[in-house]
Amino acid sequence: MPRFRVVIADFVADQLTAERDILGDIADVVALNAHSEADLRGNVESADALMLYHNISISRATISALTNCKLIVRCGVGYDNVDWRFARERGIPVGNVPDYGTEEVADSAIALMLSLARGVNFLNNRMQRGAGDWSYMQVVPLVRLRGRVFGCVGLGRIGTAAALRAKALGMDVAFYDPYLVDGTDKALGVRRVEKLDDLCKQAFVLSAHCPLTEETRNLIDARRIGLMPNGSYLVNTARGAVVDATAIPAAIRSGQLAGAGIDVLPVEPPPADHPLVAAWRDPNDPCHDRVILNPHSAFYAEQGLHDMRVKGAEACRRALLGEPLRNVVN
Repeated sequence: MPRFRVVIADFVADQLTAERDILGDIADVVALNAHSEADLRGNVESADALMLYHNISISRATISALTNCKLIVRCGVGYDNVDWRFARERGIPVGNVPDYGTEEVADSAIALMLSLARGVNFLNNRMQRGAGDWSYMQVVPLVRLRGRVFGCVGLGRIGTAAALRAKALGMDVAFYDPYLVDGTDKALGVRRVEKLDDLCKQAFVLSAHCPLTEETRNLIDARRIGLMPNGSYLVNTARGAVVDATAIPAAIRSGQLAGAGIDVLPVEPPPADHPLVAAWRDPNDPCHDRVILNPHSAFYAEQGLHDMRVKGAEACRRALLGEPLRNVVN
């Protein structure tokens, strides 16, 4: 039987041990380490399967050129960087890896919440640069987390994991997810809220855990942030464009938000003049001490990276051998 060709578009650029352990008996595996879609031209057209991470996007131009492709697998949870609708028109399945970093992202969301709500980040920043007295009084008032509302926007795998962690801390966990089947709230022992506006109004912490779609783009905007209680917290470990991050500085300065933990932004790395980035870097702006910005790192653990690569390669193997596919999103 002729050997297949599997192309890894971006992100991975090592010896490909994980992928070759799974695919090596049936396929040649190559990594392009592309930094833009243009780098794919002339290298992917004959691929039997294409593995894609998060550094680049795949548009209809690339998908149109694929002549043998049996699967495009987005080795991660979100798949907004693939034109999956056009791939469907071409008869090419698009799959994702929805479970590789569930624990890590949930842990990161809770870590951001705790760092903000317990004043850890605020006091560390202030003490480090010698601002104010060596005293907890700088962060007064803080309130106990037990009984406070942890609002989950989306209750998929990661949202559920975050909700259970918040529940273990004694928080009142509520969620908004119009696509979740009835009874999930009862199974998990959490509260369902039918309208996002109502969740915003009661959330001491609002944590985003939904995919990026046209429906969720800027889902949490200035208006919805304005519905949150004064002194509340916003966390986003989902997709950058789910939250209108440009609305955060004004909310911090007014006291509407006491803090924000942001792991993702619409453009990464962000431009230096992005309003949130500029405010966060300015030691004279309240955002400097009340915003935590991370470089899209919530997913990361060595074990999670291994899972992502292995599960992506396993998905390719199933496609190449004509076995039933899992996690097809189109």
